[in-house]
Amino acid sequence: MLPFEADQTSDVPLWVQLRQRLVYLIESGYFKPGDQLPTVRGLASEMSINYNTVNKAYLSLAGDGYIESTRGRGAFVRSLSDDIDKESIQEVETIMEDCIGACRELGLSYDDIMVRMTRKIKRYKQEDGNPSESDVGTSSRVVRLDMNPKLIGKTGNSRTGA
Repeated sequence: MLPFEADQTSDVPLWVQLRQRLVYLIESGYFKPGDQLPTVRGLASEMSINYNTVNKAYLSLAGDGYIESTRGRGAFVRSLSDDIDKESIQEVETIMEDCIGACRELGLSYDDIMVRMTRKIKRYKQEDGNPSESDVGTSSRVVRLDMNPKLIGKTGNSRTGA
């Protein structure tokens, strides 16, 4: 039995009340990822409300990513962390694209950027006290990169122009 009681005095449509209650039950952990929700017909019958009302609430929940509905199988609660992970990955991708773009605007090649980032990551890992096995006992080739775009690609000391 779904813990829900419609507020007959409310101006909020019944399908919205049901949807809001289901969102609360999912976000509070009452329903866990992978849990199957009652069928649309079953819930409509159990609550003595119209099938279309329940169906509209379920469609809205599916549209917002709370549930995944499969014809013939039912409606299942989705993991909200899946969306958070996707958002985090997208945010990281955007930051990396901005960083690479800024480095390219300074005149660095993709190889230069990769060498600098690799060196920076190794330094952070050493400071954190957790170098990877591939970092232990290996020496990395040091490549001097000049930040002056006019001098990139030239050899010698950038200060003297030689």
